[in-house]
Amino acid sequence: MTGKTVDLATWTRTSQFQFFRTFERPHYATTVRLDVSKLMQARKELSLSPFRHAIWAIGTGLHAVPELCMRFQGDTVTQYDRVKLSSTIPLDNGDFRYSYFPFDPDRAAFDATCAKIIAEVRAGGPLNANDGTMQDVAYLSCLPWLDYTSLDNAFPNAQDCIPRISWGKIVPKGDGHEMAMTLQIHHALADGLQVAHFFEATEAALASIA
Repeated sequence: MTGKTVDLATWTRTSQFQFFRTFERPHYATTVRLDVSKLMQARKELSLSPFRHAIWAIGTGLHAVPELCMRFQGDTVTQYDRVKLSSTIPLDNGDFRYSYFPFDPDRAAFDATCAKIIAEVRAGGPLNANDGTMQDVAYLSCLPWLDYTSLDNAFPNAQDCIPRISWGKIVPKGDGHEMAMTLQIHHALADGLQVAHFFEATEAALASIA
């Protein structure tokens, strides 16, 4: 993925970036309830996988917010034009492995690639965790067993600025369905406004079935 260096002299968030980088615990998580009624209505008719569709929708949400595609190393902030989606993949024995999906805004094309990679990961292999050299990535995890109300992730240190996105069990709500989703980010790169834009774009993508 290609990236460009953000000019701190003109970036509107430079003061916030420098301020929050000094925090011992600079990450914060926001959990919301998202409407997935259209997805659940169409999944059988269109043979949609809610899991793969959610990954695509999350990718759409991330790429709708430039700050969520930014990463920093030291004083250098890089904005990537495209980030990979690294999701945990459950195995039959209760274990899991990490996967890496190149994002494609075309849902059908992404879904086909995603299904192929998942099959390869489940066929066996190492944990495949990021060794820290990959920055143009976002971490995803699904908790289909839990209709949770809040969630926190493990971070190796305060300089880790890779977003974490989790989502939970799909449950009935009125005449439709909803699920919890959590976005956890580094405050040096994004604020509440960007979080709101992410959830708005992701929810719209979840409802985009065509």
